[in-house]
Amino acid sequence: MVNYQVNFLFISGAEIAVILFIVVMVFGADKIPEMARGLGKGMRTLKNATNDIKQEISNNATKHGIDTDVTSSINEEITKVKDGLEDFTGSVKRKF
Repeated sequence: MVNYQVNFLFISGAEIAVILFIVVMVFGADKIPEMARGLGKGMRTLKNATNDIKQEISNNATKHGIDTDVTSSINEEITKVKDGLEDFTGSVKRKF
C-alpha cells in the first residue's frame, strides 16, 4: 500500500521552518507582525475590490437585460463533473 502525504505547495515542514527562520533573521521578530498586518490589509483590499467589480458587473448585466443565471448553471455542471472525477480518482487511488 502506498502512503500519500499532502504537502502545502510541495513544501515539507522542515523547509517551512527554515524559511521562517530566515524571515526572522532578515526582518527581525519585531517587524513580522507589522508585515503580516500589511499583508492582511492588502489582501482585504484586494478582496473588497474584487467583490466591488463582481457587483458592478452583475448590476450592469441586470440593467442591460443579460441573463446571469447562465453562469450559475455552468458552475453547477462544472461542480458535477468535478465530483464525478473525484469519485473516479478516489476509487483509483484506493486500489493502488
